[in-house]
Amino acid sequence: MAVMTGSPSTHRVGDLNITWTDVGPFLALAALLVVGFLINPDFLSATNLANVITRSAFIAIIAVGATFVISSGGLDLSVGSMAAFVTGITIMFMNAVAPHAGLWAIPAGMLVATLVGLMCGLANGLIVTIGRIEPFIATLGTMGIFRALITYLTDGGTIPIDRSLREAYRPVYFGTVGGVPIPILISVAVAAVASFVLYKMKYGRKCAAVGANEDVARYSGISVIKTRTIAYIVQGVCVAIAAICYVPRLGAATPTTGQLWELQVITAVVIGGTALRGGKGHVWGTVAGAVILELIANLMVLSDFVSEYLVAAVQGVIIIIAMLIQRLSNSK
Repeated sequence: MAVMTGSPSTHRVGDLNITWTDVGPFLALAALLVVGFLINPDFLSATNLANVITRSAFIAIIAVGATFVISSGGLDLSVGSMAAFVTGITIMFMNAVAPHAGLWAIPAGMLVATLVGLMCGLANGLIVTIGRIEPFIATLGTMGIFRALITYLTDGGTIPIDRSLREAYRPVYFGTVGGVPIPILISVAVAAVASFVLYKMKYGRKCAAVGANEDVARYSGISVIKTRTIAYIVQGVCVAIAAICYVPRLGAATPTTGQLWELQVITAVVIGGTALRGGKGHVWGTVAGAVILELIANLMVLSDFVSEYLVAAVQGVIIIIAMLIQRLSNSK
């Protein structure tokens, strides 16, 4: 028999160490699937669900990195612009080496993307920690820098991937393994590794300690600077992985690539149960949050209730409601 104790946000189910915060995103996801089916039966078709979850993979991967940053007490508003910048650098590099390296330009480009993402994350981390600038201001600044750089590199236009690489790169987004789209498999793998690090390794406990109380963590011998900087590096690597998956979808980088991704990423993290004040992260809840956002956008397209042009507005409403729920839960 289920026994529930504690505040509404920390009820435990039975003898399992599971709280309503843990299961909430998945209950919301299940409810959304039912509502979507009632509105339009095609909503639950295998093809539609596969397309929706595949499209949500980019946000899910980046949001997993954001879970580390936010749980450590930080914030990153630059992820969308960083994704555009990493995508542009990756395509430019692959195009430059393709005439000499052939298809080897693709794995080389993936490595470059990872390194660029890592360096961008490191820059954000050092500005926040060593520079002692508020994460909101620091990443707002780098958001503008990354967006300006990709606009400069593209000269306001686009950077298409070399034709000789397109077909070979397509499976990274359009391919499947055992019938499951590759971006979904990559996002699940990223989430699995992240959950292991966050829940089973010492770094995960340090991350939560720093986010919960920076002063207490420092007095306990935890390096706040190192812990938060690593969180931003993880964020940068996750952005790079998402960019690697995103390249074959459009086959080009543009100044508008990744616009409003920061809103979707933060919303997915909050829906997933991670408090913006830090202290604890919910990796799988974050993934569920990313899927929920894409399902809502898809449902808006399939129905006539709300214009699809209001997707960003709906996402904005969702994050406000989620924050209100968190605040009301914590005030009880």
